[in-house]
Amino acid sequence: MSLQKKLLLSLFFFFGLFTSFSQEKFTLSGVISDVNSNETLIGVSIFIPETKSSAITNEYGFYSITIPKGEYTILINYLGFQSVEETVSLSENTKKNFSLNEESKKLEEIVVSSKNTANIRKPEMSANKLAIGTIKQMPVVLGEVDVIKSLLFLPGVTNAGEGQSGFNVRGGGADQNLILLDEATIYNSSHFFGFFSVFNPDAIKDLKLYKGGIPARFGGRASSVLDIYQKDGNSNKFSMNGGIGLISSRILAEGPIVKEKGSFLIGGRASYAHLFLKLTDNENSAYFYDLNTKLNYKLNKNNSLYLSGYFGRDVFSLNKTFVNTYGNSILNLRWNHLFNDKLFSNLSLIYSDYYYGLTLDFAGFNWNSGIRNYNLKYDFKHYLSDKIKLNYGANAIYYDFNPGTIEPNNAESGINYRQLDKKYALEPAFYIDAEQNLTDKISVLYGLRYSMFYRLGNSTVNLYTDNQAVTYDPELEIYEKAKPIGTEYFGKNKTIASFDNFEPRFSVSYELNPDQSVKASYNRMVQYLQLVSNTASPTPLDVWTPSDNYIKPQIADQVAVGYFNNFKDDAYTIEVESFYKKIKNRMDYIDGADLIANEAIEQVILNGQMRSYGVELLLRKNTGKLSGWIAYTISRSQQKTPGRTSDEIGINNGDWYRSAYDKTHNLAVTGLYKYTKKWSFGANFTLQSGQPVTYPNGQYMYQGIVIPSYGERNGNSLPMYHHLDVSATYIPKPDKNKGWQSEWVFSIYNLYSRKNAASIAFRQNADTGVNEAVKLSIFGMVPSVSYNFKF
Repeated sequence: MSLQKKLLLSLFFFFGLFTSFSQEKFTLSGVISDVNSNETLIGVSIFIPETKSSAITNEYGFYSITIPKGEYTILINYLGFQSVEETVSLSENTKKNFSLNEESKKLEEIVVSSKNTANIRKPEMSANKLAIGTIKQMPVVLGEVDVIKSLLFLPGVTNAGEGQSGFNVRGGGADQNLILLDEATIYNSSHFFGFFSVFNPDAIKDLKLYKGGIPARFGGRASSVLDIYQKDGNSNKFSMNGGIGLISSRILAEGPIVKEKGSFLIGGRASYAHLFLKLTDNENSAYFYDLNTKLNYKLNKNNSLYLSGYFGRDVFSLNKTFVNTYGNSILNLRWNHLFNDKLFSNLSLIYSDYYYGLTLDFAGFNWNSGIRNYNLKYDFKHYLSDKIKLNYGANAIYYDFNPGTIEPNNAESGINYRQLDKKYALEPAFYIDAEQNLTDKISVLYGLRYSMFYRLGNSTVNLYTDNQAVTYDPELEIYEKAKPIGTEYFGKNKTIASFDNFEPRFSVSYELNPDQSVKASYNRMVQYLQLVSNTASPTPLDVWTPSDNYIKPQIADQVAVGYFNNFKDDAYTIEVESFYKKIKNRMDYIDGADLIANEAIEQVILNGQMRSYGVELLLRKNTGKLSGWIAYTISRSQQKTPGRTSDEIGINNGDWYRSAYDKTHNLAVTGLYKYTKKWSFGANFTLQSGQPVTYPNGQYMYQGIVIPSYGERNGNSLPMYHHLDVSATYIPKPDKNKGWQSEWVFSIYNLYSRKNAASIAFRQNADTGVNEAVKLSIFGMVPSVSYNFKF
């Protein structure tokens, strides 16, 4: 019997086993939305105190609870919205929709988190959610609201350095984060080489970061999942909003296609700082632009269609002789279907593309590279009873990798057209997980993901002696590239290498009392795509490559335990988590590895290990004029690449060494203060241990040239990183709810002008001949102002 058949039989067994629990009960189901825009709300908490039953709305605002016949109190809570309490008499299956009002309409104080018990009762842990309203109040560099930068103020999340792209989660690399926008993969989340993110905050409805305890529906990365959804659009009325800043502006329009049945959203953003350079006859420029779109239409009460897209580009030009263009494009067509009040499905067809291009006029050629994928996925949510909910589904992703296309860009060019060998892969997966209340105090979330990966032709593969692409010289104690002994061609869709892995997931919550709980989780994640990069922060030039006979998939195992407490009537919450993560087959590079345009990348790669561990603390003040949180993490992140045999020394003598993402201490403080209806203030303080680096520990002379020598990898650190940012928001007419509404946002990034080191280089002073260290700092104090509006 095939494995797929066994999985289907297991699925039917789950259904037969648990359906009996729902007998003699009735189901309350429906959709929860924003009363003003009819926008569905994700992650709304529904709680019934009489039975201690609870539910959370899914990605499309749908909920379902099955309970015995009777009269019940329904408590509904959601971040930034007014709570709802309503009595419902249940004597048959009932559909009931709820509409919520924004809390800020009537309350003067800021509310970071509304009262709910979901963080106590649910087995979910190691997950953080930030409201877009909160993100917009946080001061940022150059006044640009940034979704990615806001994550850096959560425990366990750090940056790769000042002005660098990406983010690191629990000691993992930026390439180990799965970033999804409306279910589509974003391969590069930054504009301006890391200064800003690609996410227009006006178009974002919901975001959630999973650092551990990751649900079985997610796979493909070793560290975290950032799940972001765009707004659907206002189906009640037409509206517009936008903002004008120092270096960029944005605008977004939304409105009904058919009132209360369909809507559209379109938003654009562009920078214009390069225009000022033209006034000075400066031929250099750097700018970005992006476009967000969304269409949705409710065919009937059980069927809805969604079409969403994103397109973004960055352009960097030096005197028009060097032009760098890169960016993401995604498109997702989704069909929601409600089989009945207990079974919800979503079918998605997704296209994702990351493009990187260079035009080198002085060299006479263009370079184009990138990665595309096509993803078909079908997900089901089955609300079997008030005690158990199933999630199950399947997906298949087809990858098309283009390492590089070289072509002449003028008739005089001496460059010949060349296509580096393209690579192809297929990644199918099946999953099932269950969320179950075992008792009034114990809840569990358990599941299994079965993933497969096939490296496919049309490709020519190098062959090596003993199947080793890297050789070791015992006399010089160095690793070197192996010489191929031949090649083998694999035709289109022929399998070059294949892998399959079971990825179990498990979380448990034990409720000590209604305000306290302890939780534990374990998850295994497998990453089949590898980012070829030897920098701490991904760059646009970095190339993604599939696992094969030489580059093995990363396999990550993570365990975590935590304590959660709501106190003083939920005015404060505290979360403490400890984690340990171990990763096999983490790529490491031999000394002197050349990574750019390398067609035989396996010749400079060794498969090593990685581990990280630490403790995270998150203390929130949820209500009142002053609110915010303190996040602190103490952790270690290390790598190890031992010799393949007893004769080899490995990398760094085979010892554990600090990874490029190791930051022992990470403190972030966020404060939001509502002074009056017109004035509110925000402040962020960040303090992190310095980034690991490798400094020379000596030097020697060779033919009159001073050659530095180096000790162990990442044995040194940059100076400690810290800065304080402040902002003030002024609303001229806070009570105005119709027509033109506006606000001014004033902010100062790095208030005391700390010169944080982005890097430290060593050189010989041309005048004195003495060696010296040179620190590169990107930002001092950066004031900014922006004007936001809506109507």
